[in-house]
Amino acid sequence: MSWRNGAFTTSVTGSFSATRQRQSGQIAPALNSNAFLYNLFTPQVTVSYVPDVFGLNRRTVESLQAQEQEVRFQTAAAYTTLTANVVVTAIQVASLQMQIDATRELVDINTNTVNILRYQFDKGYASRIDLAAQESQLAQVAATLPPLLKQLAQAEDLLAVLAGRFPNQAPEEKFDLSSLQLPQELPVSLPAELVSQRPDVLQAEANLHDASAKIGIATANRLPNIVLTANAGSSAAAMDQLFTSGSGFWGLGAEVTAPIFQGGTLLHQQRAAKAAYTQAAEQYRSTVLAAFQNIADTLTALEQDAEALKAAAAAADAAKVTLDLAQRQLQAGYAGYLALLNAEQAYQQGQINLVQAQANRYADTAALFQALGGGWWDRPELLTDKHEK
Repeated sequence: MSWRNGAFTTSVTGSFSATRQRQSGQIAPALNSNAFLYNLFTPQVTVSYVPDVFGLNRRTVESLQAQEQEVRFQTAAAYTTLTANVVVTAIQVASLQMQIDATRELVDINTNTVNILRYQFDKGYASRIDLAAQESQLAQVAATLPPLLKQLAQAEDLLAVLAGRFPNQAPEEKFDLSSLQLPQELPVSLPAELVSQRPDVLQAEANLHDASAKIGIATANRLPNIVLTANAGSSAAAMDQLFTSGSGFWGLGAEVTAPIFQGGTLLHQQRAAKAAYTQAAEQYRSTVLAAFQNIADTLTALEQDAEALKAAAAAADAAKVTLDLAQRQLQAGYAGYLALLNAEQAYQQGQINLVQAQANRYADTAALFQALGGGWWDRPELLTDKHEK
């Protein structure tokens, strides 16, 4: 029988004792045979029942059930956070790798540009200012590469840890952002659905239920407690005499205990329970408001990400057109190699900006799924009784 309904039923226990003892000769013998040395065998059954007159058992069970739900929802929230972190970190790894590749190409382009300008400066076709400016630009681009490499190494270590591995055991699977697709329809929920699917909101609700039940427990502890008992059995000096005529015994009893003076302890415990309930109610309200704020912020971020991605894509397309024209002009003899390098540099920078915009949108999409509950209810081991019914 589970603890959920065991508190409301009768308790039955059985016992059997066998003793051998010697009675003092200064007092009357305990047996009818007047023997001072004897065996005594006593099997008996005891039944007890505590009527839940003032709801102590019921509210205690409610409190335990709410505590169980709190832990389950906390587990669901941890699962949702973990999966979101894995997705965002994997996106960051792919984004950093693409930015590193583009930055290295930029370094190569700027190096070629510096070499050309240095040759032109030696021949008197370029000024020292132009050469110094290009060398400064090369140094600036090269300086952005080590921070990217550091971020990539840290992101890969984090991804390995999130996957339950050591940092040197990062997953070998690689992917680029172009292999990802945004969902056709985002699971935007109604307010009532949001409250029933975010694990942090459900955890706060369970905490509120627990606090409410503890008010009932504190109140019932100030009222009388009733216990009904009954026992029956047999007692004999020999095993073959058990359950014979005259060996049986039974008893019925009722016990009522009530607090008379506790120095105000029970009263203050009740007041503390009510104050804890008020606190839990405010925490629940704060959690719900924070949930709506989280979704509103994420939706705003996605809206702005879409605009940023559109602008970055347009800039990358324009840079690609410029690069194509520079290549044609170079082939036709209308432009120099330096113009082509500048066009390639603008194109690579546009690709870096586009990769960053794509990564931001993918990461914020994952954040939206997390804000809407994260789909933890698809894991049977994380379901609560509320969702199983």
